[in-house]
Amino acid sequence: MQFGIFTVGDVTTDPTTGKTPSENERIKATLEIALKAEEVGLDVFATGEHHNPPFIPSSPTTTLGYIAAKTKNLILSTSTTLITTNDPVKIAEDFAVLQHLAEGRVDLMMGRGNTGPVYPWFGKDIRQGIPLAIENYQLLHRLWREEVVDWKGKFRTPLQSFTSTPRPLDGIPPFVWHGSIRSPEVAEQAAYYGDGFFHNNIFWPISHTRQMVELYRKRFEHYGHGTADQAIVGLGGQVFMRKNSQDAKREFRPFFDNAPVYGHGPSMEDFTRETPLTVGSPQEVIERTLGFRDHVGDYQRQLFLMDHAGLPLKTVLEQLDILGEEVVPVLRKEFAALRPAHVPEAPTFVSLKAARDAEAARSAEAARNAEAARSAEAGVEQGAAPPAAFPAGGSK
Repeated sequence: MQFGIFTVGDVTTDPTTGKTPSENERIKATLEIALKAEEVGLDVFATGEHHNPPFIPSSPTTTLGYIAAKTKNLILSTSTTLITTNDPVKIAEDFAVLQHLAEGRVDLMMGRGNTGPVYPWFGKDIRQGIPLAIENYQLLHRLWREEVVDWKGKFRTPLQSFTSTPRPLDGIPPFVWHGSIRSPEVAEQAAYYGDGFFHNNIFWPISHTRQMVELYRKRFEHYGHGTADQAIVGLGGQVFMRKNSQDAKREFRPFFDNAPVYGHGPSMEDFTRETPLTVGSPQEVIERTLGFRDHVGDYQRQLFLMDHAGLPLKTVLEQLDILGEEVVPVLRKEFAALRPAHVPEAPTFVSLKAARDAEAARSAEAARNAEAARSAEAGVEQGAAPPAAFPAGGSK
């Protein structure tokens, strides 16, 4: 199972000091957080995509390209790539380049985003959000798998004999997760292609997450990609930890109360009771996270949101130390012990390439066996017994 962190890249005032980081400070902090994620042994770093204040990740592949040059093991991903307002041709090109730079350590998560004004900024109509997501991904899927594409759709100019360059590294397209909070159409799309489905699992009760994942699993099986429990599922989550629960709650409360996403609403106690947000000790985070499996089954990726709501960089790095040293090792062991052998791990470039090469080897072996059988059959026909007029061992 993969464990990692994701960021939405918000620039938020620290309510305990009144200090607001500059955009430059927030960008540099994001890089430091990603490098820390590799240092403490996490598997994935994912960045969101936003094109409006107070957020800074408007160019995810630029950020991930820098991180790729500074890391060796970290899988570089997105927590949202806007499939609705980005040109699928540009997505195909950008992530293929990143894939080459990172030696394959790349996947991405498609999403519609949650900021309405982005649509007209990029010449799109928010009322067409679902059709845009479906058509644009259909084209992206082909661009990574077909050398020459002829295509005509509703939302962009046609393509004639078009080749997206560079081609995916070693012919292996980046693995795609489809992220959603509430859209069943996205779960259906992920199932149709046999891709991963990532549920945000932050703002809604776990019962809602369960319904969305169950839909995806059923449709994954319907489309013939495997059994429902073999579907590729990822979950988000939010945590804040200290050695004991009381200290965690006391320290995080002002950040929660003033957070632009959920501040000035339900109390922290109500929010932690009704949603997967966990504020407490490392053991409480372990128990809460293991409990997700009871609702969604065995899943492949768990990402935590940690650098939000104005938390200072020093605190975020401390949280990552706790996550990497005290929480993730236990979760790895427990989830591995619970997972049945037939449930796959999350796909990676290495595993996808190995599967492709193994299938090619099986096909080649089958072709050789078929040719040998044909040759043997031909040999038998050539060496068949002579007709009665010429008995074996006799003469005219």
